Amino acid sequence: MEQLNDLLLKLGVSKVRLAKYLGVSRQMLYNYLALPTLSEWPKEKMTKLLSLLNLESEDDFQTVKVDGDYIIEVENRLNEGVRDSSNREVLADLKGFNKKEQEILSDIINLLKEKLQEDKTKTTYNTYCYLYHYLQSMETTEELRYILVYMSKSLGFTPPMEFVFNRDKQFIFESILFSAMTLYNSGGASKNKIAETHKRFVKDIELKNEEKLSRTQELNTAKVQALRELGYTEINETNAKEVLEKIAEIQSRKV
Repeated sequence: MEQLNDLLLKLGVSKVRLAKYLGVSRQMLYNYLALPTLSEWPKEKMTKLLSLLNLESEDDFQTVKVDGDYIIEVENRLNEGVRDSSNREVLADLKGFNKKEQEILSDIINLLKEKLQEDKTKTTYNTYCYLYHYLQSMETTEELRYILVYMSKSLGFTPPMEFVFNRDKQFIFESILFSAMTLYNSGGASKNKIAETHKRFVKDIELKNEEKLSRTQELNTAKVQALRELGYTEINETNAKEVLEKIAEIQSRKV
């Protein structure tokens, strides 16, 4: 069984993904891998594993040639198997979406679940917290879409001259971001050289937060005044439209 573990390591197959492919829990997979030989596995799981690796028997573990083509073949079979099993879990919650939407949502959900299950630190959790904030802001900050496109292009997933959003803005943004990333990767942007730039970055964020707080306080003040003028004590479904119109009126008085 040590040869199997070595083979999985060379292939870069995680225990989480293999467990999903086999349709067992991660702990059950560990139990299987602790057995002396593959023949002691349940026949169905043994057959499925050999099918994944495109091998006839356990004896082939030590003779298989792990090269780029073989890794890609195994990866494709693994992805297909994991997708089939995982889709059955999540697609029930995706009714109302078309097939392409279901597929992309399913892939995203499964990837997030897999990475969170594999992570033994807080790195992945913190990363996905930032991703959540990113997604929350997509509708108000169009440049966030351009960042996603830039990364997709630079990683080879998208053709470099494909522009699905605002072509001119995307072109300019990608060019500027490429210059920044080139400077970053070259090592020419030392911490000392860009310290002042980062100070301006921090100052800009602080200013935006102050403005946001000021607007929130102003809105709360207007809400209290609107409720008082209308004779209400709270906003509810019945009076919401009237209160919001009164808030707008109060704010317009200051213009």
